[in-house]
Amino acid sequence: MALVQQRTEDAGEEPRMADAARRAGGAGSVGVMNAILLVGVLCAIHTMSQFLRTSIGVIAPDIALELGLTASGIGLLSSSFFFSFAATQVPLGVAIDRFGPRLVLLVSTGIAVAGTVVFATAKSPEIMVLGRVITGIGCASFFIAPLTIYSRWFPPERFSTIVGIQLGLSALGMLGATAPLAYATAAFGWRPSFLAVAGLTAAIGFIAYVIVRDYPPGVVPPRRHETLIETIRGLAVVARTPSVPRLFVMHFSGFSVMVTVLGLWGGPYLAHVYGHDLGRRGELLFLLATANVLANFVWGPFDRIFKSYKRPVIGGALVTMLLLAWIAWVGKLEGWTLVSWFVAFGISTAYTPVLTAHGRSLFPPELVGRGLTLLNLGTMSGVFVLQFITGLVIDLFPARDGVYPVEAYRAVFALLALVLAAATVIYLRSSDPTYEKPRPA
Repeated sequence: MALVQQRTEDAGEEPRMADAARRAGGAGSVGVMNAILLVGVLCAIHTMSQFLRTSIGVIAPDIALELGLTASGIGLLSSSFFFSFAATQVPLGVAIDRFGPRLVLLVSTGIAVAGTVVFATAKSPEIMVLGRVITGIGCASFFIAPLTIYSRWFPPERFSTIVGIQLGLSALGMLGATAPLAYATAAFGWRPSFLAVAGLTAAIGFIAYVIVRDYPPGVVPPRRHETLIETIRGLAVVARTPSVPRLFVMHFSGFSVMVTVLGLWGGPYLAHVYGHDLGRRGELLFLLATANVLANFVWGPFDRIFKSYKRPVIGGALVTMLLLAWIAWVGKLEGWTLVSWFVAFGISTAYTPVLTAHGRSLFPPELVGRGLTLLNLGTMSGVFVLQFITGLVIDLFPARDGVYPVEAYRAVFALLALVLAAATVIYLRSSDPTYEKPRPA
């Protein structure tokens, strides 16, 4: 911490003044409409990332038939997005802190649009994977850049609530990747649908660049930028921050468990085990995504309600583990039990706003970009690892005419439950800095 203090002093008083002004004023001092416009635009750009990252699940059986892909091939196609997304996080954090989140968003939008076009026009699995890799790089800033802006515009005690709103509204992209994508695919084909998404992403990115500012009105940004050596030292400080490794592990498993079901294996599970067609798969995944969207708004303020970051996160993780263990044990649920499981799973996995706010509380203002991108590296690398490994697990079971048995999916659900259980045990010993009482000297 001495290093952080020295670097802050060297940078002068302006960063302190900017942060103090932000804490004192918050959204109220810049006007409600300005705050609503800011959050709305940033949620819209994040919505496109949410769509693109989860869009393989509902159309996976169709792509597999078109290109002759195995389960591991589909797993690689989906997870490649998260691999490049994760690999971009550390340099992304540096770029956000050095050049500002607004400029980073503009550049990222161009990359995301290019990747989506490559994916939509690809004629081979290899080019499809390349398109997903490029798209992942482009979408890598669509969550962290808004969070960095929020840390400058809103007071810390409101950060979890704002993150809940961000995740709740942007999760409309996950909804779009379920039934709406299924209907669009049936009507126009999946390739024209993705080209339309590329155009929409470009339009939203341009609007965000025009409207969004790195700092709220009346706050003077710091004039002095870090040197490269100071930036690297900041990364070291972030990595050595107490409890960061424990939160990294929780980020690695929490969101990835949900996306592995919603964005990858939920569709094939419903197709292979229940025989559901494209429309019905989209409807059930739509229910899961809708439950997750609405639950994000509810989970957002839970840290203030429970006076803790850890308690809500642990509670959500435990319920998620039970749901995964249940479906792994039973294998096939019938009727409304299946519908209820998808809804409950969407609700229980929506603790990401509180977990993100927990991470934000560990870092001083000048390290927020690098700190959050480091934790987001855990989130996206977790999705890549789990999606890729679960594809290999499913391929261990023989398929008949491209259809995998229920035992393959039971193994996947059991694996997800075990991964989340291990991460929760590690997370239990993390600190709760905002809500823990100071220890007597």
